[in-house]
Amino acid sequence: MKMYFSQKADTVQTVEEDFTPITLKESIEKTHRALDIAYAGFNNATDTDLIDSYIYEINSLQKKYKHLTELAALESASEQEPSHVHSPIRALVSHVFS
Repeated sequence: MKMYFSQKADTVQTVEEDFTPITLKESIEKTHRALDIAYAGFNNATDTDLIDSYIYEINSLQKKYKHLTELAALESASEQEPSHVHSPIRALVSHVFS
């Protein structure tokens, strides 16, 4: 739980954070949306400090997105099973009796 102070008359707002685990696909989609938002902010920023902030955010999100997509590629590659299992004994027997 995080507490935020409002700029209006010292009121406190409590915001519940959701710590529900998300899938790799959901994480990729969330990062992609954040990247789109960061690009939009960058395109509309006029203050140099804000522009620098968006540049750092975009670079960070790009690295995160790249990492997540590489994980997804590895995950999908490991899920694919070969159509046949190579057996060294079968290869030896077929070699001897051919």
